[in-house]
Amino acid sequence: MRFRTRLQVTFLSIILLPLILTAVAFLVIGIFLTGANQGVPISSLDYTTMSDNLQGILANTDRAYHQLAEQAEKDASIFEDKEYLEQISDEMLRSSSYIIVRKGTELYFSGNQAVAGSLFHKLPAYGRGATNSDTGLYYDEFEIFVKQIDFRFADDTEGSLFVLTKSTALISRQLLIDMFIAIVFILIFTGVILTQWLRKSMINPINELNVAMRKIKDGNYDYMLQTDAKGEIGDLYQNYEDMRLRLKESVEEKRQNESLNRELISNISHDLKTPITAIKGYVEGIMDGVADTPEKMDKYIKTIYNKANDMTRLINELTTYSSIDNNRIAYNYHRINVEDYFGDCVEEIGVELESANIRLNYSNMAPADTMIIADPEQMKKVINNIISNSVKYMDNPNGIIDIRILDETDSIRVEIADNGKGIAQKDLPRIFERFYRTDASRNSSQGGSGIGLSIVKKIIEDHGGYIWATSKEGEGTCIHFVIRKYIELQV
Repeated sequence: MRFRTRLQVTFLSIILLPLILTAVAFLVIGIFLTGANQGVPISSLDYTTMSDNLQGILANTDRAYHQLAEQAEKDASIFEDKEYLEQISDEMLRSSSYIIVRKGTELYFSGNQAVAGSLFHKLPAYGRGATNSDTGLYYDEFEIFVKQIDFRFADDTEGSLFVLTKSTALISRQLLIDMFIAIVFILIFTGVILTQWLRKSMINPINELNVAMRKIKDGNYDYMLQTDAKGEIGDLYQNYEDMRLRLKESVEEKRQNESLNRELISNISHDLKTPITAIKGYVEGIMDGVADTPEKMDKYIKTIYNKANDMTRLINELTTYSSIDNNRIAYNYHRINVEDYFGDCVEEIGVELESANIRLNYSNMAPADTMIIADPEQMKKVINNIISNSVKYMDNPNGIIDIRILDETDSIRVEIADNGKGIAQKDLPRIFERFYRTDASRNSSQGGSGIGLSIVKKIIEDHGGYIWATSKEGEGTCIHFVIRKYIELQV
């Protein structure tokens, strides 16, 4: 349930629930006051006890008058008992009535001292008041209806008992008291119910979310929140779960990258140390005069040059990896003729492969005018990385590398295959991942940062192409990548 709906329900509950409960309380209290709790049928109840209108006032006064008149005829001496008079007066207060007893000309008892002080001297004398239930006196200034019962005290003193009923009380005093108590309980009950509902539906979930956020702050990304709640609370829980999973994934990825970066630094350090050591050794040989013939001197200088190239390649890979990691590779696209571009690349690569005793075969099946949109430098980096990877792991004394350009209607497919050791099928899907190496110990001895093919994959995908590999252990590996052709639209 959404917050807006909860507030609407709360607002309506605050209004309707007390009204309903008040109506129920009014009905229950009314039944009690009218005598239903004493076995009187509901159809025969006297509802005038709830509403003190004129008819109800007269009926209550007559009822009290008859009871007291009968008591006066039986035994008037009981009117001398003030405790009895107090009890009668308390009972009559439920009907907004009370009694005054006069002995001679003095006030003997009063159920309402305030009224008695101002009305007593105006009450009729002994024998001059009402003599039956159908007559009485009404005092306009006090709005009080009075009936008189004359009797004699035990000492033969004249006495009068007056039944007084206020005519201004429209609602029974007892009903007001009972309803006030009932409304207080109704408000308390409503407040408790609404508080518990809001606590269960809103406060508790927010507290649980607060606990979960503290767990996140403390680095605990495994603390889960599960709820079937709907609306804003459900959305908050779902957003927390999404945030937790992303943070957990981000932290795990960060830890993995830190581990891989440490491994990269270790590999680069090892790979740089090897050519530097070789360069220092050959330079010392030249300085010590070991290269004492032109042939040795030429060999030493070529070796130093090749080792320096290896260092340059490693540094370039590291620079490219940094650009890829920050998505800051700068591309300079041009329209390139496939035949001319790859012919030049093969000619340049062939010289290096010849010095490594590896034969290079090249074939182009694409039409002579085939064009692609590519960055020449980045595409050359793709080819060089694939070739150098093949050369690095070439364990065949009669090494062969084949470069084939195939025509595929709206694209070209480039295949670079070797007859090296090959790659196991379990490792094949992961060779384009950063830092992944199929044989860490072998690669460590032969050099390699483990990022060459990941760079290749990034560049090909940025050109709108895709790349994959096929291999068979003991026979060799083939890297395939596809680049779309440049086609001019005919208007």
